[in-house]
Amino acid sequence: MSQIASSPSPQIPPKSRRGAVVVVSVLVAAAVIAGLAVRWSRAHELERRAEDRSVPTVSVVAPTAMPVDALELPGRVEAWSRAPIYARVSGYLKRWNVDIGQAVKAGQVLAEIETPDLDQELSQARAELASARSDAAIAKAAADRWSRLVDTRLVSRQDADERAATSQSREATAQALGANVARAQTLARYKQLVAPFDGVVTARNTDVGALINTGSSAGSELFVVSDLSRLRVYVSVPQRQVAAIRPGTHAQLSVPEHPGKTYDATVQSLSQAIDSTSGAMLVQLAVDNPEGELLPGAYSTVRFDVPNTDSALGLPPSALIIGKDGVRVAVVDPQSKAQLREVRISRDLGNIAEIAGELKTGDRVIDSPPDGIATGDMVRVAESAPQKKPAG
Repeated sequence: MSQIASSPSPQIPPKSRRGAVVVVSVLVAAAVIAGLAVRWSRAHELERRAEDRSVPTVSVVAPTAMPVDALELPGRVEAWSRAPIYARVSGYLKRWNVDIGQAVKAGQVLAEIETPDLDQELSQARAELASARSDAAIAKAAADRWSRLVDTRLVSRQDADERAATSQSREATAQALGANVARAQTLARYKQLVAPFDGVVTARNTDVGALINTGSSAGSELFVVSDLSRLRVYVSVPQRQVAAIRPGTHAQLSVPEHPGKTYDATVQSLSQAIDSTSGAMLVQLAVDNPEGELLPGAYSTVRFDVPNTDSALGLPPSALIIGKDGVRVAVVDPQSKAQLREVRISRDLGNIAEIAGELKTGDRVIDSPPDGIATGDMVRVAESAPQKKPAG
């Protein structure tokens, strides 16, 4: 068997082997560096996004100077005279003669109460008075006779004095019973409820047959009579404007149910004290109401004929931060940091609030500030929401 000779395998030169290893190493290092670069880029992007989210983006509003105008304040209209009619005697309502909305004259009978217990007490008091007067008359006659007998020495002076004392005691008893009768008669007159003055019945809280108890607790009044020919208007004037209000100052009154119509009112008096809660003084005005168009208890707007010289600024209500520390606003400073400032609400006009405090027209006030914002917090003003001015 012949042997086949095998050809020798080719040998790779050492230099070529080292070159391949270097190429592979370079490729592996390049792949590792590329992966690390991608991971670093993604981490940096996440860090940047987290930082962006930690700084809130806000919109700002610029305070605007409120126009100088006459002083307008809310007022409360009340009757010039208001008399709740209570029962002075107990019984049952026999009848009532007037209903709500009816005009009455002073002394007119509103209702009548049936008082069987009081009637019996009066009859008993009169009977006791008659008996006491009879006893007093007999005692006086006896005392007179014994007084005359003293001169004849048929009776002693002591006996005559005792008879006189008995007569005086019986007379005093009769007078006491007479006062009791007078008291019952006075109470009997309260069986008729009468109007204390000319006015209008604004409430009737009873009906025929109702049990009537004496008392003047709130809600137990049977009728309410109000004088509507003239009304009182109460207004709380802020302390800054109190100096401009004087007795005799004229004002214009308007009510929602009569739009476009005003009524002339005159300042009658001032409380001469500032309410520590509201920081305002209570002012009373009077207004004539001959046509009965104004109603007691109504809301009104009072416009004083004095200029409102208070230089206040206007902001939308959404820019106010109201909490336990009072009313504040957040202002963005040049370093894009929030600065909280205390302010006061002078007037709330609905879509805009009149603000007094350390604010200027050029301040950038955050509108709808984020919850928990504090002084020194970084903020970013939204580029798509330029500074806006509140609607005045």
